Amino acid sequence: MSDPKVEKEAGSTEPATEPAQAPAPEPEKKKREYKEFGHDEEEKPTHAKVDMSQIQLKAEDLYDKEKVDLETIVVDDVFKLLQCDENGLTDEEATRRLELFGPNKLESEEQNPILQFLSFMWNPLSWVMEAAALVAIALSNGEHRPPDWEDFVGIVTLLLINSAIGFYEERNAGNAVKALMDSLAPKAKVKRAGQWREIESSLLVPGDIISFKIGDIVPADCRLIEAVNVSIDQAALTGESLPQSKKLGDQCFSGSTCKQGEAEGVVISTGPNTFFGRAANLVGQDDDTTGHLQKILAQIGSFCLVVIGIFVLAEIFCLYAGFRYSYRRGLDNILVLLIGGIPIAMPTVLSVTLAVGAQQLAKYKAIVTRITAIEELAAVTILCSDKTGTLTTNKLTIDRDTVRTYGPFSAEDVILLAAYASRTENQDAIDQCIVGALGDPSRARAGIKLLDFKPFNPVDKRTEITYREESTGKLKRVTKGMTGIIIELCTRNKTEELEARLESDVEEFAQRGLRALAVAYEELDGDDPEAEGNGFELIGLLAIFDPPREDTKQTIDDALALGVKVKMVTGDQLAIAKETGRRLGLGDHMYPAKVLKDGPEPGSRFRNLDEMILDADGFAGVFPEHKYEIVKRLQALGHLCAMTGDGANDAPALSRANVGIAVEGATDAARSAADIVLTEPGLSTIVHAIRGSRIIFQRMRNYAIYACAVTIRIVVCFSILAFAFKFDFPPFMVLIIALLNDGTIMTLSVDRVLPSNSPDSWDLAEIFAFALAYGLYLTLSTVALVAIAIRTTWFFDKFGVTLHNGAHQAVDHNDPQLHAIVYLQVAIISQALIFVTRSHGFFFMERPSVALFCAFCVAQLVSSIIAAYGNWGFTNIEAVSGGWIGIVWIWDIVWFVPLDWIKFAMKATIIKRLRARHHAAVAAQASQTAETGVPMTRTTSRAASVHESLYSNRVSFLRRAARKVGFGQKISMKPEELQRFSSIQAARTGSVLARHPSRPTA
Repeated sequence: MSDPKVEKEAGSTEPATEPAQAPAPEPEKKKREYKEFGHDEEEKPTHAKVDMSQIQLKAEDLYDKEKVDLETIVVDDVFKLLQCDENGLTDEEATRRLELFGPNKLESEEQNPILQFLSFMWNPLSWVMEAAALVAIALSNGEHRPPDWEDFVGIVTLLLINSAIGFYEERNAGNAVKALMDSLAPKAKVKRAGQWREIESSLLVPGDIISFKIGDIVPADCRLIEAVNVSIDQAALTGESLPQSKKLGDQCFSGSTCKQGEAEGVVISTGPNTFFGRAANLVGQDDDTTGHLQKILAQIGSFCLVVIGIFVLAEIFCLYAGFRYSYRRGLDNILVLLIGGIPIAMPTVLSVTLAVGAQQLAKYKAIVTRITAIEELAAVTILCSDKTGTLTTNKLTIDRDTVRTYGPFSAEDVILLAAYASRTENQDAIDQCIVGALGDPSRARAGIKLLDFKPFNPVDKRTEITYREESTGKLKRVTKGMTGIIIELCTRNKTEELEARLESDVEEFAQRGLRALAVAYEELDGDDPEAEGNGFELIGLLAIFDPPREDTKQTIDDALALGVKVKMVTGDQLAIAKETGRRLGLGDHMYPAKVLKDGPEPGSRFRNLDEMILDADGFAGVFPEHKYEIVKRLQALGHLCAMTGDGANDAPALSRANVGIAVEGATDAARSAADIVLTEPGLSTIVHAIRGSRIIFQRMRNYAIYACAVTIRIVVCFSILAFAFKFDFPPFMVLIIALLNDGTIMTLSVDRVLPSNSPDSWDLAEIFAFALAYGLYLTLSTVALVAIAIRTTWFFDKFGVTLHNGAHQAVDHNDPQLHAIVYLQVAIISQALIFVTRSHGFFFMERPSVALFCAFCVAQLVSSIIAAYGNWGFTNIEAVSGGWIGIVWIWDIVWFVPLDWIKFAMKATIIKRLRARHHAAVAAQASQTAETGVPMTRTTSRAASVHESLYSNRVSFLRRAARKVGFGQKISMKPEELQRFSSIQAARTGSVLARHPSRPTA
């Protein structure tokens, strides 16, 4: 963000002893020479070779540059062709043209809500459930029994509920993100009916007169009708590295940036008809699916499918070949594994968690434009932050205590005279801070009569005012600007001693992070304001600085506490960067950007450049290519990097970073390249986003452990029961368990969890190890219950409870009341597992969200009611007594308590070894990449395999919201294509107006 400021600021801190150039000629002369240079290469304007009184362009005319070439025809013909004048369009005509041409933004394809809803059922896990539904309705016809309608309806209901929840949350999140993006809608200054006003640029139409100045984005394709030292950066469109000078009559393209000067133009094309829009349509939309999370989903899904597949095959061989089960009986057992083992809600839960996460980050004014950024931000280890506007306020201030004076004037006099030499309207940052220092801006013109004012320009690097002092009637002149320029003008008091003192003061300012602005003064004899004065006298040196934001130091401390090291990356001078780093507690191990090319100096404590970059607290004098190099090398050392940026030229570094962050006030090009767009200034928003992303990551990790554990618990448990006791659990009751589980688990997306104090990453070996331990333990709890009920009369002896027909034990292994007991036991303890997986310590030490706790209570109440009153003959269960319900609750509580100890034992043994092995592997990889120089690559947007690509992540709501406000459009076209394109687009505009004229055809 500092680059534009460095270009504009008159007060550089460079020493005054730099090689002096010849005295700067008068600005008027420079302008004349500049124009003459431009005219030398200017082609003579031509006229359109059509009858301008009857604008009837035909189809073949659109590509015929011999007739109409909007790049070279005179501007008068452009006005005739577009049926407008320099006073702009009337409101009525603008409204008519808006309906005719459409809004000035790229068209976005609206997704069919029905297809969006059904897309939640399109992944391998859902396919298994859909296959189970087909098995229940199509393959269950046999042995004189009707199709299994109950299971079929239950499975379809489960799929529809999952899709409905995901659809609802995604739409809500999409609306929240879009609302925040709409607040960033670009504005345009337009003349309507002779009056200038500011409107949303989407309301511009061909024929509008627009105005833009330095720093503005050109809102639509236009021809210039006024141009003052205009320079346009078209790098985002054409790849041209240097800004292009524009003169009267030249064309400027939508999306380019004005780097210098002021201009007015007539709009010739808007929206999809602009160069930007046409090129974007040619390129098409990137498929922003999230490859990394897809990979995780695919691996977890594969784990579950492999477990299910193994036990399904085991049941087929054991039940049919070994036990000689009938066709339907064996099929029901297989359905139990398919329905209960598939974590059908996993894609929906994770996508809802991410969607809700995006919505929550939007509350911190952070727009997520790439959904994986939430997950990757949780793993970031180094944050490379811009200085200006992010670490500092980006509001220049005069430090009154350090003003240096060199003549008879006091510090307050120097500030007042500097304010005279400042603009009071259309101010740049320097003029604004100087005039603001007076307290009352009217003092900048009080008691004087302005005769001549020369504003700042990048060539002269100073401003100048000639005025008449009303109290004395004398003519005086004041100039302020870059110290090296001003001291060359000072002929009256310029001495070696003064220059040495000035150089010393400037160096002191630089060491303290202050910018120096020199002020000089002269008097004029006579009444001619253009006459030479009696010679400038250096009267003072102002200290200007950009103070750190109030919250920055605390925010940096918070980032360090989260395990994220902050490195300052600034275009400012090294001394300024060091001083800012010291004030913020970042440290002052700052290096100039040239070390990235030259490497560490011989004899330094660094063996190579990578060590130096890793040790550095920041870099100064940085250009965009340096940012890219810093990120690339840090990634090669095994770090995940976040990089902030604000300009179109930051796009390569933002794209290269694991998480590219466009700071508040960034250009559209930077926003398009970034993964996260901030709408509030400061570093605190980024740290909030890091903390928020870790909370979201913890929710996803907790659910992943839970889902895998329940898969193992259901599949292994009911397979063992079938093998050991020929126990046939009803498939419909597994559906009820899955339905209640999914309803509860959806609330994990808003669960209250503690973020990790160190960067997060997916370790699937750790997840599967936890899942295996929990799953086998819960299996044991159910098998023990069934074994006691079948083999002994212990429950009758101790509690006096009986089973079907008063049996003291389950002589019939498929006793319908035993089915209800097993249902209740499995439902309660399986769902209670989530309270163990979501906590780091004892489950009761971390309070869950109200939504999760209430959902659990409701689900278990429903389960208990089903066990108490569910006399469902179609699914072979029978209601049990209250005594059995109490026994099952106590049984589950007794078995639940040791789960925390299992978690601690796993952490102390297996998980500890897995983490040590993982850290060793990461260190080895970092060492290898440091030696070979092979950089780590960021996660790609497309899945690496067909299997992974089937796990579609829910990012369409982000893409749609982004397209509606023009984000995410990355295009490129060769410069030679521009000229041909320009004539085509405006000719098409003219032909549309010809078919819908605003005036009678002659």
